[in-house]
Amino acid sequence: MDNAADRLTEIVPPPAPAGTAVDWEEAARALRTALPTDYVQLIERYGGGQFDEYLWLLEPASDSVYDLAEIAEEREDALEYLWNMGEAKPALLDTPGVRAIAWGSTDNGEYLYWLARPDSTPDQWTVLVNEARGEEWEHFEMGCAEFLVATLSGEVRSDLLWSRYPADPHTFRPSRLIQQD
Repeated sequence: MDNAADRLTEIVPPPAPAGTAVDWEEAARALRTALPTDYVQLIERYGGGQFDEYLWLLEPASDSVYDLAEIAEEREDALEYLWNMGEAKPALLDTPGVRAIAWGSTDNGEYLYWLARPDSTPDQWTVLVNEARGEEWEHFEMGCAEFLVATLSGEVRSDLLWSRYPADPHTFRPSRLIQQD
């Protein structure tokens, strides 16, 4: 197996039936950008859902509260508001045209973003993690699927994510099977 989405299936088996059929053109319109190949592969294999009862993979056009476009827009607006109110903007995001596009969240309130630079393709985007209710950010020089593989396997540790993540054994629960209150 040569790509991160394939490696992830060895760590956490995808659900049956497989992920979600997505209108990727519509998803790109909603986000105002194409999406990384590894993310498309994740959604096609897993759909949106929760890894290890903690980390949520957002999904395009989801019926759940974990809709990719809705949360990405909400987070962009929230970050802009915070930065306009004086919160320190991370240097990586303080360049014209750079976007932080949410692709994941956690039960504790952290958000995972793509660092989308205007001079890069979606497959070159890297991962940012923002602490819950705080100004701390971490940058990981890898795509979202590689980040999931690295954190679930213990190869990479985030100081901002919950100390009990990852769990043992690993689990994945599709959003479509989780009751929303």
